[in-house]
Amino acid sequence: NFTPVVREGYRIGVPHGGFYHELLNTDSEWYGGGNVHNEGGRHAEEVPWHGHPYSLNVTLPPLAAVIFKRGR
Repeated sequence: NFTPVVREGYRIGVPHGGFYHELLNTDSEWYGGGNVHNEGGRHAEEVPWHGHPYSLNVTLPPLAAVIFKRGR
């Protein structure tokens, strides 16, 4: 999210169901950010999006990048 606005309820398509851990959030207080986060991760919902059968409903912090990884 390269805007100065928090984007809540932003949907991202993913290929598989399950839990996706938030691996990196550059808005973390660890990096001096405002600590807008996704509480450790999100469960994929069976809502098709961006050509994928599942999607995540996430909060995107302002002026930051977030990386998710599916758990096993």
